[in-house]
Amino acid sequence: MSKDNSVPKLDLAPKLKRPLSLWNPLDYLRLLYWSIFFPQAFTWYLKNWAGGDIPLTLMNIPKRWKLRFQNPNRRNLLIQELIIIVICAWIFSSLSIFFDIDPDFPLFVFIGSFTFGLLLNSIWNIGLGITGTLALGVALGVALGVALGVALGVALGVTFGVALGVALGVALGVALGVALGVALGITKFIVRGLTNKMLLSLSYGVAYGVVSWNPVNWLISLISNPTKSQNIAWRFSHVTLLPNIRLISQLQKWLQQDWENGIHNTNQILEYTFQSSHVVPPIRRILITFPDEQVIYRVNQLVEGTNNWNLIRSLVKFNSRIPSFATTNGFWYLHKKKPDKATEAFAIVRDLLYGEEIFIVAQTLAKFQQVQKVNDIASLEIPSFPTENLLRPTTWKAMNSLKRVVEDIKLIQHSASRNTKSFAYGRAIGELTEVIDNKDNIPEAERELIIDIADTWKQSLERIGKDIGNVTITQPVRNPYVIGNPVTGSLFVGREDILRKLEELWITGNQLQSVVLYGHRRMGKTSILKNIANCTGAEVKVIYVNLQRLGAVSQGVAEVLMAISDEIADNFNISPPDDDTFLKLPQRTFERYLKQVIATRGLIIALDEFETIEELIQQGQIEPSFMGFLRGLVQMNPEKIAFAFAGLHTLEEMTADYFQPFFASVIPIHVSFLSQGATQTILANPISNIPPLSRGVRGDQNTLSREAREDQNTFLRDARDNQNPENNEFLLDYTGEALDLIYSLTSGQPYLVQLIGFLLVRNYNDQVFEQNIPHTNTFTVEDIKAVINQKFFQQGRYYFEGVWGQAAQGAIGQQEIIKALAPHPQGLILENLASATGLDSETIKAAIATLERHDVIEEKSRNYRIIVELFRRWVVRMFHS
Repeated sequence: MSKDNSVPKLDLAPKLKRPLSLWNPLDYLRLLYWSIFFPQAFTWYLKNWAGGDIPLTLMNIPKRWKLRFQNPNRRNLLIQELIIIVICAWIFSSLSIFFDIDPDFPLFVFIGSFTFGLLLNSIWNIGLGITGTLALGVALGVALGVALGVALGVALGVTFGVALGVALGVALGVALGVALGVALGITKFIVRGLTNKMLLSLSYGVAYGVVSWNPVNWLISLISNPTKSQNIAWRFSHVTLLPNIRLISQLQKWLQQDWENGIHNTNQILEYTFQSSHVVPPIRRILITFPDEQVIYRVNQLVEGTNNWNLIRSLVKFNSRIPSFATTNGFWYLHKKKPDKATEAFAIVRDLLYGEEIFIVAQTLAKFQQVQKVNDIASLEIPSFPTENLLRPTTWKAMNSLKRVVEDIKLIQHSASRNTKSFAYGRAIGELTEVIDNKDNIPEAERELIIDIADTWKQSLERIGKDIGNVTITQPVRNPYVIGNPVTGSLFVGREDILRKLEELWITGNQLQSVVLYGHRRMGKTSILKNIANCTGAEVKVIYVNLQRLGAVSQGVAEVLMAISDEIADNFNISPPDDDTFLKLPQRTFERYLKQVIATRGLIIALDEFETIEELIQQGQIEPSFMGFLRGLVQMNPEKIAFAFAGLHTLEEMTADYFQPFFASVIPIHVSFLSQGATQTILANPISNIPPLSRGVRGDQNTLSREAREDQNTFLRDARDNQNPENNEFLLDYTGEALDLIYSLTSGQPYLVQLIGFLLVRNYNDQVFEQNIPHTNTFTVEDIKAVINQKFFQQGRYYFEGVWGQAAQGAIGQQEIIKALAPHPQGLILENLASATGLDSETIKAAIATLERHDVIEEKSRNYRIIVELFRRWVVRMFHS
């Protein structure tokens, strides 16, 4: 029969698979056995069934007791221990009476003190939540209590034993209050003086020997065979300090045969016996046998595999010039947060496999630990980190985070950009927070050191956080707000829902879908058309045509199609047909050109201000069948051609039936107000990307005053000539209250938002650099009110007049409703509105529906009110002042 040479995996933990029960008599015997022969079982039970450990430094003893009583299993455990004490006290009292034993008889006092000391020690530790080693505390506490009990007489001797036992237990971090149980268990005896010093010494020696060396338990352990009974915990000696030679000898064989399983078995022995001092020699003997190329890897397995740093500390005592012990020393010093000494230790093994890696870890952590102030952190020079075949990858992940923090702090120190500083600060705080929150992923040896460094750096950064971004403005601020021109690039925000809808229609569908973007004046429809190319990908091209630029059309449909062809040619780099050909056969020529274009990719023709088509038809400049021709182009190849119309109305709202061919196939998309978040982004971060000068639309310039046009053109020209982001950075800011006020005044109307920002910057430059009046770099509510109360309504009159003029078209009574609502910021109910306007029921309902569809009014809590507060104020100024 072949012999199995595999290394067994010890499992010395208690085999209890349920919490202890108050009503199970066998559980009381189990607890008595644990108290005397298996105190480590309490550690296991508290960890697995009763809430675990709480470090002594976290709270005082009363609070610890209160917290522990909240756990029902721990509370039951305390009750069971107290019940055992009562039962044992009754048994001892009964025995002394039945056998007529003198209560001061030394053996009787010894046995009683021993039992009660162990039980009270268990109660004390359970209540405090201490789950550490109990051996030395039990031995010294009980021994001193017993010895003084014999020598002094029970009551006084036990009382002194209480004090000494508790003091020693606290000092050692184990078994507090052992002898206290003795005093509480036998308080009926009379105080006696110390009469025999020799008896005291003898008693102490006997008690300490019985408790700590426990020869009976040791003899039992010699009988068991650890190779065959690895899963029978009761056969192992749990409380003796005498060496289990058989077990230790077997442990050395296990370590030699299978290092990883041997380390597991070492952990079991350390956790569930008092053989810690005896496992060091076999580990030491095996460590020095490893070849140099395995030394660091094997020691790393030991350090990560064991949960007992006292074992590592014991190995530090040996010759530090031997590679295995030098490596052990290095990890020990990392654990003790002494990376400079760890660097010295790892320098000895630097030439070995993984030696350079652990040397750089210690060396870098030493540098990190030495710097605490932001200026010092920014001056760090960090060596290159290894990236492949790493021994401790999670350590390098944390260290790379710290390295990025150093780089961000350098940006904070040296960048002239407020945004750059703010972004770097946010990234650095985020990196440090992530390191701290994920500390359990860092190997235990360097965990506390890295967390201390991260905590220190984070506190240093937080101390300077309020100063991040503070700048001194020495020259007029370029005005970044765009009024009248379409917004493009990164300035274009807040329309993600519309772009997502267009992406679904034009990319994920089987064919291109025609759409109409409709909404009130200056809602950003043109900006959307100019930016939708960013969401179509390489397979579809969007060309933009502003129909208002056509002006008077003298050549009919040919001139309109020529304008579209010119835009297509600019975007596709395909020459359009010559003008003569267009003039002779405009529709046939355009159709042939279009087929040539869509052979390469899909085409979406974006027609802005599409109501111009109706005007041209009504003026007789193009034929009424023009829209039918466009619809025919789509039907020619719906997978490759679509139209995007933009205007004030849906196609169904148009007064004539020219657009009827598109009714069934065009999807309407409403363009309304910006959200509050998008509004605040536009105001606070207006220079994400500066629009090129060529983006301006000539027709829109008419909406600006001469002074405003000069300011904006100067800004755009300077921005074109100097595209350095730091030079173009917006150095002004807003208070939260100011941003909220702007949104409440505009409801997110894009044009008005940009106009307020534009006037704020212009006022700032005039006040600070023309009038030499100091002003903070932050706009407040007072600044907003000052802008509104100056010439705001004059500057924005083109918007206000446009909304008012549109209300004169379509349903009758729109302007009357607006005038009636203007004096009432909270609005009017329908009955009061009808009374104020004198309109009949059908007329007022039709007018209200139109105004709601055009985002002029809304109903809230049965009240109809004007949506944009600034438009309401304009109406009041115009018609009620």
